[in-house]
Amino acid sequence: MSEFTEEQISSILDSYKNKREKEKERYEKIKHTPEFKEKNRQRARKYYENNKEKVNNKYQQDPEFIRSRNSYNYYKKTNSLEKFIQKFPTRYQLLKDRGYLKDINPSSSTSNETDSSVAEPSSSL
Repeated sequence: MSEFTEEQISSILDSYKNKREKEKERYEKIKHTPEFKEKNRQRARKYYENNKEKVNNKYQQDPEFIRSRNSYNYYKKTNSLEKFIQKFPTRYQLLKDRGYLKDINPSSSTSNETDSSVAEPSSSL
């Protein structure tokens, strides 16, 4: 591996930064054009058609976890996590066991602060 001087590193970073800025400017100019929208929609449709089974399998493999996660997110959004824990103790326990939740204090669900009790969802889904 070759070693770069500070000037070379700085130059590489500057050129990368400029390239990204130009790409962003170009995107901002064309993102609302009908041609871009249609091309993007075609790409998305093609991806959907090619990967329909993968997405379906993802939901078929573990429907109980997904149901539990969706219920949790609903009750969290409505600031009533206490109801969720009382109504669905098995779903709550499943989420805790899978590491989706850290220990939460249900009474804090009435506050309007960001909820740090949700860990990053696992990528195995």
